[in-house]
Amino acid sequence: MKNATAFRWIVAGVVIAAMLASVVSFRADAQSEYMRGDRMPYDAFDRLPQTDLEVADSTIHVAFAPGEIALPREKLLDWIRMSAKAVSTYYGRFPVSSLRLLLVPVDGARIRGGTTWGYRGAAIRIPLGRDSTEEVLRRDWVMVHEMVHTALPDLDQRYGWLSEGLAVYVEPIARVQAGDLAARAIWQDIMRDMPKGLPESGDQGLDNTDTWGRKYWGGAMFCLLADIEIRKRTNNRLGLQDAMRGVLAAGGNHEKDWSLDRVLSTADRAVGVDVLTRLHNEMGPRPVTPDLAALWRDLGLKSQGESLEFDDTAPLAAIRKAITEPRAG
Repeated sequence: MKNATAFRWIVAGVVIAAMLASVVSFRADAQSEYMRGDRMPYDAFDRLPQTDLEVADSTIHVAFAPGEIALPREKLLDWIRMSAKAVSTYYGRFPVSSLRLLLVPVDGARIRGGTTWGYRGAAIRIPLGRDSTEEVLRRDWVMVHEMVHTALPDLDQRYGWLSEGLAVYVEPIARVQAGDLAARAIWQDIMRDMPKGLPESGDQGLDNTDTWGRKYWGGAMFCLLADIEIRKRTNNRLGLQDAMRGVLAAGGNHEKDWSLDRVLSTADRAVGVDVLTRLHNEMGPRPVTPDLAALWRDLGLKSQGESLEFDDTAPLAAIRKAITEPRAG
């Protein structure tokens, strides 16, 4: 009798273990299915239910891949709305009339990057840690970064530095303009991280150097220098923000394929100065090493240990302030 009872417990244990294994396997398979292939999230939207969010005059179609997420869905939708508001604040409107957004639950408690497509209409996929908290969402930069991609035409891979650099540069500024970040915090981050974009030995310019640092922070450096120069030449009336709004107004977003020359010339026309084209002619084919220490000093940025102080008497202090001030739509 005891042997029979023990046998039943053994069988039950094997069955339970198999069930647990199948649940884990199912979760992993479901997760990998929605993370696989360049066609995602387009295929996913053919079969997943959607929640539509109205943002200004645009609609964001949100879908959730199978899997548990600790936060209520309304909290996730609020995060999407907050991110879309920041991007709309910077560009004067949301960049595309319709966006498909797929959230894929993954293990962990953070947002694990994202991917943006445009060939079948603007679409974003975000792997979201199932244990993410409200604080994680509040501090997140990934959603805004990916949404900024939707505002730039699709470029040849060689010019990925502009796509990624623009997203790196615009994301924190948009969040400051929307009231979600403090200006002091982003300038501190820029001072810390911008040196990652400086050319190293063997560099052949932004167009010909496909390293992580040059693509992301080298591109962001290009954007910062362009922003400052546009403002210098327009008496601080206009900046990179106005130039990129001009690209959007001309019909350029991620659903369109444009050449780099067309993007830069369209942006230049919007502000009436040829800063972007000239700067690309300098930084695209050859390495350029700006004096960042002098630039920070001119902007009135002074590191004080772990903190940052603003010097409002510095030559470019007014430009520094204007970069993060909200612009009217």
